[in-house]
Amino acid sequence: MKTEVILIQNIVGLGAESDHVKVAPGYARNYLFPQRLAIPLTGANKRRIEVLRQRRAEREAHEFNSMSELARGISKLTCIIKVKTGDDGKMFGSVTSGTIADELKHQFDISLDKRKIHLDHPIKNLGEHDIELRLHPEVTSTLKVHVESTTPPPAPTEAEKGAPGERGPRTEKRGRRFEARGDKTEKGAEKTEKAGEKTEKSDKPARAPREQRAPRPPREPKADKSAK
Repeated sequence: MKTEVILIQNIVGLGAESDHVKVAPGYARNYLFPQRLAIPLTGANKRRIEVLRQRRAEREAHEFNSMSELARGISKLTCIIKVKTGDDGKMFGSVTSGTIADELKHQFDISLDKRKIHLDHPIKNLGEHDIELRLHPEVTSTLKVHVESTTPPPAPTEAEKGAPGERGPRTEKRGRRFEARGDKTEKGAEKTEKAGEKTEKSDKPARAPREQRAPRPPREPKADKSAK
Protein backbone atom coordinates (compact mmCIF):
# COMPACT_ATOMS: atom_id res chain seq x y z
CA MET A 1 0.00 0.00 0.00
CA LYS A 2 1.33 3.42 -0.97
CA THR A 3 1.40 6.54 1.17
CA GLU A 4 0.28 9.89 -0.27
CA VAL A 5 2.54 12.81 0.50
CA ILE A 6 2.90 16.45 -0.51
CA LEU A 7 6.36 17.39 -1.72
CA ILE A 8 7.77 20.57 -0.22
CA GLN A 9 11.09 20.36 -2.11
CA ASN A 10 11.99 19.62 -5.71
CA ILE A 11 13.08 15.98 -5.98
CA VAL A 12 14.51 14.85 -9.31
CA GLY A 13 12.57 11.93 -10.71
CA LEU A 14 9.75 12.30 -8.22
CA GLY A 15 8.22 15.78 -8.49
CA ALA A 16 8.35 19.44 -7.45
CA GLU A 17 6.87 21.54 -4.67
CA SER A 18 3.11 21.14 -4.09
CA ASP A 19 2.93 17.88 -6.07
CA HIS A 20 0.90 14.99 -4.62
CA VAL A 21 2.78 11.74 -5.03
CA LYS A 22 2.47 8.21 -3.79
CA VAL A 23 5.52 6.51 -2.31
CA ALA A 24 6.35 3.46 -0.25
CA PRO A 25 5.57 3.94 3.46
CA GLY A 26 9.14 3.09 4.47
CA TYR A 27 10.60 5.60 1.97
CA ALA A 28 8.34 8.35 3.31
CA ARG A 29 8.91 7.47 6.96
CA ASN A 30 12.67 6.91 6.81
CA TYR A 31 13.75 9.50 4.21
CA LEU A 32 11.20 12.06 2.99
CA PHE A 33 9.78 13.09 6.36
CA PRO A 34 13.09 13.20 8.32
CA GLN A 35 14.77 15.20 5.51
CA ARG A 36 11.76 17.58 5.36
CA LEU A 37 11.26 16.89 1.69
CA ALA A 38 7.56 15.99 2.04
CA ILE A 39 4.67 16.11 4.44
CA PRO A 40 1.75 13.68 4.90
CA LEU A 41 -1.39 14.42 2.89
CA THR A 42 -3.83 15.62 5.56
CA GLY A 43 -6.60 18.22 5.74
CA ALA A 44 -4.36 20.63 7.63
CA ASN A 45 -1.44 20.22 5.23
CA LYS A 46 -3.64 20.77 2.19
CA ARG A 47 -3.90 24.43 3.19
CA ARG A 48 -0.14 24.74 2.63
CA ILE A 49 -0.40 23.75 -1.01
CA GLU A 50 -1.05 27.29 -2.25
CA VAL A 51 2.03 28.58 -0.45
CA LEU A 52 4.10 25.77 -1.93
CA ARG A 53 2.82 26.53 -5.40
CA GLN A 54 3.76 30.18 -5.07
CA ARG A 55 7.25 29.26 -3.91
CA ARG A 56 7.56 26.83 -6.80
CA ALA A 57 6.62 29.52 -9.34
CA GLU A 58 9.23 31.88 -7.89
CA ARG A 59 11.89 29.20 -7.98
CA GLU A 60 11.16 28.24 -11.57
CA ALA A 61 11.20 31.89 -12.69
CA HIS A 62 14.56 32.37 -11.00
CA GLU A 63 15.96 29.24 -12.65
CA PHE A 64 14.70 30.35 -16.04
CA ASN A 65 16.32 33.79 -15.74
CA SER A 66 19.59 32.32 -14.45
CA MET A 67 19.78 29.69 -17.18
CA SER A 68 18.92 32.23 -19.89
CA GLU A 69 21.76 34.47 -18.74
CA LEU A 70 24.13 31.50 -18.53
CA ALA A 71 23.15 30.41 -22.05
CA ARG A 72 24.08 33.84 -23.47
CA GLY A 73 27.45 33.76 -21.72
CA ILE A 74 28.32 30.17 -22.61
CA SER A 75 27.57 30.70 -26.30
CA LYS A 76 30.55 33.13 -26.43
CA LEU A 77 33.04 30.72 -24.84
CA THR A 78 35.41 28.14 -26.28
CA CYS A 79 36.32 25.32 -23.93
CA ILE A 80 39.78 23.89 -24.71
CA ILE A 81 40.34 20.25 -23.80
CA LYS A 82 43.82 18.76 -24.17
CA VAL A 83 44.24 15.05 -24.75
CA LYS A 84 47.03 12.60 -25.50
CA THR A 85 47.30 11.10 -28.95
CA GLY A 86 49.38 8.49 -30.71
CA ASP A 87 51.81 9.01 -33.57
CA ASP A 88 48.92 8.60 -36.01
CA GLY A 89 47.02 11.48 -34.38
CA LYS A 90 44.31 9.27 -32.85
CA MET A 91 43.13 10.04 -29.33
CA PHE A 92 43.68 7.81 -26.34
CA GLY A 93 40.18 7.42 -24.90
CA SER A 94 37.43 9.98 -25.51
CA VAL A 95 35.93 13.23 -24.21
CA THR A 96 32.69 12.74 -22.27
CA SER A 97 30.09 15.09 -20.78
CA GLY A 98 31.80 14.65 -17.42
CA THR A 99 35.11 15.82 -18.94
CA ILE A 100 33.43 18.92 -20.37
CA ALA A 101 31.72 19.69 -17.04
CA ASP A 102 35.07 19.45 -15.23
CA GLU A 103 36.78 21.77 -17.74
CA LEU A 104 33.95 24.32 -17.50
CA LYS A 105 34.50 24.43 -13.75
CA HIS A 106 38.29 24.57 -14.09
CA GLN A 107 38.53 27.16 -16.89
CA PHE A 108 35.49 29.39 -16.29
CA ASP A 109 34.32 28.50 -12.76
CA ILE A 110 30.95 27.39 -14.18
CA SER A 111 29.28 24.59 -12.24
CA LEU A 112 27.04 22.63 -14.58
CA ASP A 113 25.40 19.26 -14.13
CA LYS A 114 26.88 16.87 -16.69
CA ARG A 115 23.36 15.62 -17.45
CA LYS A 116 22.66 19.02 -19.05
CA ILE A 117 25.54 18.47 -21.52
CA HIS A 118 23.98 16.54 -24.40
CA LEU A 119 26.35 14.30 -26.38
CA ASP A 120 25.06 11.83 -28.93
CA HIS A 121 28.33 9.95 -28.43
CA PRO A 122 31.70 10.65 -26.78
CA ILE A 123 34.12 12.85 -28.75
CA LYS A 124 36.95 10.82 -30.28
CA ASN A 125 38.40 13.28 -32.82
CA LEU A 126 40.58 16.36 -32.50
CA GLY A 127 39.28 19.73 -33.61
CA GLU A 128 36.30 21.95 -32.85
CA HIS A 129 32.91 20.57 -31.84
CA ASP A 130 29.58 22.27 -31.15
CA ILE A 131 27.99 20.77 -28.04
CA GLU A 132 24.32 21.23 -27.17
CA LEU A 133 23.52 22.25 -23.60
CA ARG A 134 20.01 21.68 -22.25
CA LEU A 135 20.12 24.08 -19.35
CA HIS A 136 16.36 24.27 -18.72
CA PRO A 137 13.23 22.77 -20.28
CA GLU A 138 12.83 26.06 -22.12
CA VAL A 139 16.50 27.11 -22.46
CA THR A 140 19.20 25.54 -24.64
CA SER A 141 22.62 26.77 -25.72
CA THR A 142 25.67 25.69 -27.72
CA LEU A 143 29.20 25.43 -26.36
CA LYS A 144 32.25 25.33 -28.60
CA VAL A 145 34.69 22.65 -27.50
CA HIS A 146 38.16 22.60 -29.04
CA VAL A 147 40.02 19.32 -28.55
CA GLU A 148 43.78 19.52 -29.11
CA SER A 149 46.70 17.15 -28.62
CA THR A 150 49.37 17.51 -25.96
CA THR A 151 51.61 14.92 -27.64
CA PRO A 152 54.55 16.57 -29.46
CA PRO A 153 54.91 15.70 -33.15
CA PRO A 154 57.43 12.93 -33.94
CA ALA A 155 60.96 14.07 -34.77
CA PRO A 156 61.93 13.77 -38.47
CA THR A 157 64.01 10.73 -39.34
CA GLU A 158 67.45 10.89 -40.96
CA ALA A 159 65.94 9.74 -44.26
CA GLU A 160 63.45 12.63 -44.16
CA LYS A 161 66.19 15.12 -43.35
CA GLY A 162 68.28 14.03 -46.38
CA ALA A 163 65.36 13.45 -48.73
CA PRO A 164 65.45 16.74 -50.74
CA GLY A 165 68.68 16.02 -52.63
CA GLU A 166 70.87 15.87 -49.51
CA ARG A 167 70.88 19.60 -49.12
CA GLY A 168 72.56 19.47 -45.77
CA PRO A 169 75.92 18.01 -46.98
CA ARG A 170 75.90 20.24 -50.08
CA THR A 171 75.47 23.30 -47.93
CA GLU A 172 78.43 22.21 -45.83
CA LYS A 173 80.58 21.73 -48.96
CA ARG A 174 79.52 25.08 -50.29
CA GLY A 175 80.47 26.64 -47.00
CA ARG A 176 83.90 25.07 -47.25
CA ARG A 177 84.26 26.35 -50.81
CA PHE A 178 83.38 29.85 -49.69
CA GLU A 179 85.92 29.56 -46.89
CA ALA A 180 88.57 28.41 -49.38
CA ARG A 181 87.70 31.28 -51.70
CA GLY A 182 87.94 33.65 -48.78
CA ASP A 183 91.41 32.34 -47.93
CA LYS A 184 92.51 32.78 -51.53
CA THR A 185 91.11 36.29 -51.59
CA GLU A 186 92.96 37.14 -48.38
CA LYS A 187 96.22 35.70 -49.77
CA GLY A 188 95.73 37.65 -53.00
CA ALA A 189 95.21 40.80 -50.98
CA GLU A 190 98.42 40.13 -49.06
CA LYS A 191 100.33 39.67 -52.33
CA THR A 192 98.87 42.91 -53.65
CA GLU A 193 99.96 44.73 -50.50
CA LYS A 194 103.51 43.33 -50.81
CA ALA A 195 103.66 44.31 -54.47
CA GLY A 196 102.56 47.80 -53.49
CA GLU A 197 105.30 47.99 -50.88
CA LYS A 198 107.91 46.98 -53.49
CA THR A 199 106.54 49.59 -55.86
CA GLU A 200 106.84 52.24 -53.18
CA LYS A 201 110.46 51.18 -52.53
CA SER A 202 111.29 51.27 -56.23
CA ASP A 203 109.96 54.83 -56.45
CA LYS A 204 112.64 56.12 -54.05
CA PRO A 205 115.49 58.10 -55.77
CA ALA A 206 118.57 56.01 -56.45
CA ARG A 207 121.78 56.85 -54.65
CA ALA A 208 124.17 59.10 -56.46
CA PRO A 209 127.23 57.20 -57.75
CA ARG A 210 130.41 57.64 -55.80
CA GLU A 211 132.86 60.20 -57.15
CA GLN A 212 135.54 58.56 -59.15
CA ARG A 213 138.89 58.76 -57.37
CA ALA A 214 142.02 60.05 -59.19
CA PRO A 215 144.26 57.23 -60.28
CA ARG A 216 147.28 56.70 -58.10
CA PRO A 217 150.71 57.57 -59.67
CA PRO A 218 152.75 54.54 -60.59
CA ARG A 219 155.27 53.51 -58.02
CA GLU A 220 158.98 54.11 -58.79
CA PRO A 221 160.97 50.98 -59.34
CA LYS A 222 163.17 50.04 -56.42
CA ALA A 223 166.91 50.45 -56.83
CA ASP A 224 168.80 47.33 -57.50
CA LYS A 225 170.87 46.56 -54.43
CA SER A 226 173.39 44.52 -56.42
CA ALA A 227 174.57 47.68 -58.30
CA LYS A 228 176.09 49.06 -55.16
